[in-house]
Amino acid sequence: MKNQLQLFPEDLLHQYLEQVPKGLQDAFDVLEDAAISTDTFSFYTSVSSVYSSKIEGEDIELDSYIKHKKFGIAFQADYTKKIDDLYDAYTFAKSHPINEQTVAEAHQLLSRHLLAKNWQGTYRTQNMFVTTSDGRIEYVAASPFELEGEMKKFHHDLAILLERKMKIEEVFFYASLLHLVFVKIHPWNDGNGRSARLYEKWFLAQKLGEKAWFLESEKMYYNQHATYYHTIRLLGLEYPELDYSKALPFLMMLPKALVNN
Repeated sequence: MKNQLQLFPEDLLHQYLEQVPKGLQDAFDVLEDAAISTDTFSFYTSVSSVYSSKIEGEDIELDSYIKHKKFGIAFQADYTKKIDDLYDAYTFAKSHPINEQTVAEAHQLLSRHLLAKNWQGTYRTQNMFVTTSDGRIEYVAASPFELEGEMKKFHHDLAILLERKMKIEEVFFYASLLHLVFVKIHPWNDGNGRSARLYEKWFLAQKLGEKAWFLESEKMYYNQHATYYHTIRLLGLEYPELDYSKALPFLMMLPKALVNN
């Protein structure tokens, strides 16, 4: 069927809706921009860029980055350039619809100092392994032979979900699922986590409006990074054998963070 999802599993939606915390709409409605933001500086884009980068091990502090971005205080280029790239990707997303082309364009922006130019916005062509700090294989991503097909399914499903009418609880479910599915495919040579967290928020903004950009999801994932990685690992070691029936703990992180905050 044309409108049937090909990749995103929906089996957990009913269970998710039974467990999602009450008050999600109210908590979302009170989100607002920070007073420090201006026409040329976004506080919450800085928060997103800094904490998403810190998850990936970047040595950057929010206070220093705000001094750099808002007030023009100079730091060593290596300290800020990757975060500046991610900030530009978020800024780009705010003024563009999310689709296959813009997803690649956003990756081109955020990976300017991560990858050689020919790999920016281009799918990898080799196997991808996620390893632990001591060198053990933690996860084997989709093989390069199935990668293009899986990404076609991803964008097919994304287009369908963007057209569906949803309650806010469903929007959060699919935004988190998009994040999880994308990071499990792991299509880029680098920047997959940064991309997945951006796309999650981008989807929320497309469905719910600009208040989504004020949601401090990246900061929450950083502050709970042990849980973040644990719940991602729950699905299994290899892409063809992933068990999405175990995805609920990850999918619940985002709505719980908003309501509890």
